[in-house]
Amino acid sequence: MGILERIKEIEEEMARTQKNKATEYHLGLLKSRLARLRSQLLEGPKGQGKSDEKGFEVVKHGDARVALVGFPSVGKSTLLSMLTKTKSETAAYEFTTLTTIPGVLEYRDAKIQLLDLPGIIEGASQGKGRGRQVIAVARSADMILLMLDAMKAEEQRILLEKELETVGIRLNKRPPNVYFAKKNSGGILFTSTVPLTRMNEKMAYMILHEYRIHNAEILIREDISVDEFIDVVEGNRQYIRCLYVYNKIDSTTIEHVDRLARMEHSVVVSCELGLNLDYLVEKIWEYLQLIRVYTKKQGNPPDLREPLILREGSTVEDACKAIHRSLADPSQFRYALVWGRSAKHDPQRVGLSHPLLDEDVLQVVKK
Repeated sequence: MGILERIKEIEEEMARTQKNKATEYHLGLLKSRLARLRSQLLEGPKGQGKSDEKGFEVVKHGDARVALVGFPSVGKSTLLSMLTKTKSETAAYEFTTLTTIPGVLEYRDAKIQLLDLPGIIEGASQGKGRGRQVIAVARSADMILLMLDAMKAEEQRILLEKELETVGIRLNKRPPNVYFAKKNSGGILFTSTVPLTRMNEKMAYMILHEYRIHNAEILIREDISVDEFIDVVEGNRQYIRCLYVYNKIDSTTIEHVDRLARMEHSVVVSCELGLNLDYLVEKIWEYLQLIRVYTKKQGNPPDLREPLILREGSTVEDACKAIHRSLADPSQFRYALVWGRSAKHDPQRVGLSHPLLDEDVLQVVKK
């Protein structure tokens, strides 16, 4: 029996099984078996070369990567053409884009790589329509734009979320607050700092046994579910920020557009008419959580032409490494001067651990 047949068999058994106290352990085991099989399916057959991915993966370029994911003919190629200088082929029929088309969005001195991926279809997580290769590229992105047809919004969103969830992409979620480490000996050490209402120690032991893990240390710091514990054990989940972009709003009613716009993580646009694209770009910047740090040499004004593009929460040490790794070496670094929102006064003398904010000015003083 192949992997797909085994997955279908387990899914059918889960659908038949009533959810109650007596079946929770059985369902937990089925979920862990299903997760293992889906991971095997995502890895693909052994010995499969990279030739199968040709035309899909592209070299990372710029300060961040955003993947455009959606069904065929929802407007991904048109959006890429509108936001970048890249002209991706567009047409009124489906599957116009057959490979990954990259483009660069320049915004606030940052270069953001946009990837127009071929439209995926239902069953993409099982390899249909070369969906496995498309989703593999999406997993490498810093952010996903889920492109949806405003007229089919709910139906498309549910199907796409299911496909991405199946292959281990978690949209707008953070990793569970759990410490998990495999050991060579010592058995299972299970500790929880909070009351667990959705799983317990026995369930954890059964799931670990299913994964053939007999020695491990587990520290659970929040009330997680069985699915979240399986995610931790799998260790290959991608937690990616996502914007739901509802296109073709010019084809539906104002009331429907208003309802879509009020949904969490959502932006409504019309690529055909160029409506609301400026707001979409602002939201992309917000969701990527990027900051600009301007550098300054002693006695000179700040260089405002090419700032360092860093992630929110970055420190002086991260900025030093972005300039040159040797600058962060304690034998080279003396102190830094910071002007801007992160400074208590201008300038503030700080060390490597000082957190930076957007549009700060940084001067590094070497020994």
